[in-house]
Amino acid sequence: MQKVKVATTPLEKEQAMEVRRTVFIEEQGVPATIEMDANDATAVHFVGYQLEQPIAAGRIRELEPGTGKVERVCVLSEYRGQHIGVLVMEAMEEHARTIGMNKLKLNAQSYAIPFYEKLGYAITSPEFFEAGISHRSMEKNIL
Repeated sequence: MQKVKVATTPLEKEQAMEVRRTVFIEEQGVPATIEMDANDATAVHFVGYQLEQPIAAGRIRELEPGTGKVERVCVLSEYRGQHIGVLVMEAMEEHARTIGMNKLKLNAQSYAIPFYEKLGYAITSPEFFEAGISHRSMEKNIL
């Protein structure tokens, strides 16, 4: 059984960080100094589980009143294609709505654009590079 929750305890936050370390730092080669940033202190973190095993993560933070930014969405490689990424995004969108956000923005790695498009996100920028990885900005109204 898969579930996603807001990481409220120190253990849950560390579990989310460990998934991020595995995916972004170890797998994709993103420098730790870029992956783990000052926004981690104020963002709302999410962690996805397969039973009790942490397998996915993401975070959301407020950019301005009514607008949030989805960041660091990831799923461990052995669990990709099993719908957990959708569950993470749905949990973050629901949380955003409950705290009064009506728009979400994100910077999608280019290979993940079709995933976000299926969830209703639209491309809003030309291609750019972060940590040597091709991205496009996207956004979605969530009301």
